[in-house]
Amino acid sequence: MFTGIVVELGKVYEIQKLAQGARLRIYSKDLINRASIGDSISVNGVCLTVCEIDKSKSVISFDVSHETLQKTTLVELRKDEPVNLEPALTLNTPLGGHIVSGHVEGLGKIKKIEKIGNDLKIEIEAPEEILRYCIKKGSIAVDGVSLTIVDLYSNSFTVVLIPHTAKMTTLGFKKIGSSVNLESDIIAKYIEKFVNQFKNNKDEQLITKLKDYGYI
Repeated sequence: MFTGIVVELGKVYEIQKLAQGARLRIYSKDLINRASIGDSISVNGVCLTVCEIDKSKSVISFDVSHETLQKTTLVELRKDEPVNLEPALTLNTPLGGHIVSGHVEGLGKIKKIEKIGNDLKIEIEAPEEILRYCIKKGSIAVDGVSLTIVDLYSNSFTVVLIPHTAKMTTLGFKKIGSSVNLESDIIAKYIEKFVNQFKNNKDEQLITKLKDYGYI
């Protein structure tokens, strides 16, 4: 689990294509000092496992499956491209963002970028299966960054980046037409499941309650 608070802007050192995926090597100045083999690290919102650490080059390596390459923007990464890095949530980590699993659900596309004062307002097109869990002022992870939804439309939503977020994450480098990894609020999905279960079982539950209280 993660919080969507990026701690470092890393850089792609190398991408080695494999038969069933790729080996992704990321240059890290700070996070490498506290990373260990087997750790989970969010790379642009994708939960990856550290498989190798080369401190002489300040490089952390990850194996990326074919499935992950197909479903996320990691397949588009190129050498020297910046990436958002966040270590896994611990019990003493401040929850500054929201609960993020690192399991990307779909891709969004930047539709519009508008400068408002010192901030950037970005409109992102998104698939229906993600928008169904979005609400105004709710949370969403965009390339692993925890953001608040400002506006919600039929096929898109908007977020606002303060100067710090634009500077410290890849979102400040994005252009119109750029793809981004999206993960909706996991709590909304749990609520939907519980509500649907109640709907399906409400008649049976009602009868059980009536029996328990001696009405039937």
